[in-house]
Amino acid sequence: MKEVQLYTDGACSGNPGIGGWGVILIYNGIEKELSGGEKNTTNNRMELTAVIKGLRALKENCSVNIYSDSAYVVNAFLENWIENWQNNNWKSSKGQVQNIDLWKELIELIKKHNIKWNKVKGHSDNVNNNRCDKLARNEIEKIKKI
Repeated sequence: MKEVQLYTDGACSGNPGIGGWGVILIYNGIEKELSGGEKNTTNNRMELTAVIKGLRALKENCSVNIYSDSAYVVNAFLENWIENWQNNNWKSSKGQVQNIDLWKELIELIKKHNIKWNKVKGHSDNVNNNRCDKLARNEIEKIKKI
């Protein structure tokens, strides 16, 4: 099974506000950058969208190391929030879970792959996370100019 490194980040100018996401896929030393944005979204939606877009770009089943600075995304899997939310009809201790549409899509996408979740510190010394942040912020700036 091919091993892929997937770095992701999402950003928002205002929350909600204009958002952007950035992805770097690395396979066999080859890197591919993806990015996009939305006019009216939230930071958490952009974080989720980044992971979804990265996984959608994979053409076959892979072993994927996902690196994200989003505790919201990473902890949902590492701390079994997803399982609890599903068992509780998408409710958490705080009420209705947000972004159910994206969570459901992400759950379907990860079924195809062997996933390892990695939480990285944002805006720190992780070069690829910083590059993803820059991609996301560039998308925000593009939308602001429209």
